[in-house]
Order: sequence, then C-alpha cells, then structure tokens
Amino acid sequence: MPAMSEGTLGHDPAGDPASRARVGAGRILGVAGVAAYNWWVVVPFVPGLMPSANGFFSDLEVSGQRDASLMQHADLVAGMLLVAALLLRGAAGRDGHRAEWKWMVAFAAAGGVGGEYPYACSEGLSATCRRMEWHLQLPVHHYIHIMSGIAEFTFLTVAVLVAARRTRGRSTREARTYHLLLQGLLVGYPLLGLAYLTDRLGTLIEPVFFIIFSTMVVVELFEPFGPGGRGGDDGRGDRLAEGGAHPAALLVTRAVGTVRHPVDAVLHRH
Repeated sequence: MPAMSEGTLGHDPAGDPASRARVGAGRILGVAGVAAYNWWVVVPFVPGLMPSANGFFSDLEVSGQRDASLMQHADLVAGMLLVAALLLRGAAGRDGHRAEWKWMVAFAAAGGVGGEYPYACSEGLSATCRRMEWHLQLPVHHYIHIMSGIAEFTFLTVAVLVAARRTRGRSTREARTYHLLLQGLLVGYPLLGLAYLTDRLGTLIEPVFFIIFSTMVVVELFEPFGPGGRGGDDGRGDRLAEGGAHPAALLVTRAVGTVRHPVDAVLHRH
C-alpha cells in the first residue's frame, strides 16, 4: 500500500514491519467490509428486487424473499470484516488514543448482529407487519434486528460526535471530514424520522446514512499515526502502533496471518 504524504489519510505507522503489515491488513479488510456493507448499491439495478421506494432496505432481507439470504450474509460478513479491521488498525491516531474507536467497533458488531437476525416480515412495507410488531406478536429475531439497528445508528452517531469533538479547531483532512459527517447527520436524522413516521421514501433517505457510516469507517482506518506519523504527543500512538492495537487484535492477526506477507511486501515496495 503506497505511503501518502503527511496530512493525508493513508500515512502508515512508523513501527516495525509486522506492525505495518498488521495495519495494512486491517485496511484491506476494512475496504472489503465497506464494500459488503454497501450491498444496497446493487439493488436499484436488479429489476424487480426493490418493489417500492417506501420502506427500508432491511425489508428486502426478510427470509423467503428474493435474494434475502445474500443480503443477510453480506451484512454479517461486513460486520465481521469491520470488527477485524478496526481491531487490527487500532485506536491510535494523530493525537494518540482515539476515544471514538470503541464506538466504531461496537457499531461494526451491531451491524453483523443485524445480518444474523433479520426481520420476520417487511415492517416498512406492510401495515399488518407493523401492527404485529407493536403488539409483540413477531418472533424474537425480528426484535433483535430492530435493537441491533438502533444500536448501529447510535454507536456510529456517538463515534462521529466524539471524533468531531476530538478534532475541533484542527485543519487536517480527517477533522474536516468528521465535522462534515456530523453536519450530514444533523440534516439526515429529521428526514429519516419523517420517512419512518410517514412510511414514505425510506429507501431514498437511508443511503445517506450508509454513505456517512462508510465514510466514517474509511477515515478511521486511514487516519495517520500522530502529527508526524509517529504516534501522539503523549507517546500512546507509538505504543499502540508498535505494541499492538488491542489485545483482541492478536487473535485477529492470527486469523488473517495469510495476508501478512503479501501486504508486507507491498508496503516495502513503496
């Protein structure tokens, strides 16, 4: 992976080759996870797959519907890949430990849970389904999906708020991006609430959040390590970059060990 100039989002840590390979592997997994997370991009191009612009994309994952299993598995795989990616990349940023990192990991995990437990019926398209939902007459997995979706949006929103606060007053590219994402959420949530209450145009508004969430993940994965690329002012960035992102990352590293050597070779070429 090419090392970009300071101030861009692709600056690699200055740790040992194993650390660079670990972070590189995390970024590769993260990009794959973002691609899986955005399976919705394909839906408008498949005739008959999206019956209405109303409702939400989760309505397409109801078991028994066309290609529902593929979409469910895409969400599950995306969640697993993003958790692994964030653990491998670690919490270190320009100013050391990034407080929003744990919220990002929770967001990714919640998204995976939603893929494992889909809706029992099309809540956004069926009045009968909504009535049964409110009267707690649906299977447990339906409500697990609802709770995981609420958690997913909540965790990511908190992450954006924390990141925007952490980078307040700075002129770095990621600081500007965090604040732009926060503005997008402030505009998007009222529209999402209106779509939910009126059961109108949900599939047109929901992608705004998917784009915001995906952008947040990418910026988190590629934020440089420290103002000069060598960790934060308090030294925590160096220790996190060189000593391991998180204890759980050691397990993830073993699981993706097969990508370490090719990634390491790419990093050394650049």
